[in-house]
Amino acid sequence: MADKEIDDVDRAILYALQEDARNMSSGDIAERTGTSDSTVRKRISRLESEGIIKGYSASIDYQQSGYPLRMMLYCTASIPRRGELVPEILKIDGVVSVQELVTGEQNLLVTAVGESDGDITPVAQELLDMGLNVTDEVLVRSHETTPFGKFDSGGRDEEEG
Repeated sequence: MADKEIDDVDRAILYALQEDARNMSSGDIAERTGTSDSTVRKRISRLESEGIIKGYSASIDYQQSGYPLRMMLYCTASIPRRGELVPEILKIDGVVSVQELVTGEQNLLVTAVGESDGDITPVAQELLDMGLNVTDEVLVRSHETTPFGKFDSGGRDEEEG
């Protein structure tokens, strides 16, 4: 939980970083939010230290990069173990994400990428070897994301000292 409430400036910063963190300078964000460059840098630092900004990563088009298969594997783990299994699952070659689900029988969603079925099948086998029940597999054609709209407040004329 954040030490300080997230306000409109913080939301505008988060939105801008989600749009294009690589090319969005603190000066660009300051202009959008009506604040100073130093305010934006301080805010970003605070958001990072509080764990609200968890990191920065590239959005990869796996199909264009030679890995045309994206498979979502719905798994069931015992409730006490599901959270502790996530880091172990992320170590499996080909796994790019794990989501812990809190409703329904299927409580882990594992996404894996590969060139062929031969790359995805071992992922499923490793999940089974870990004691997970793979209840469904879904082949994904495309995956697109967008910044979270509630962060797009445009900022206010607030200045932090």
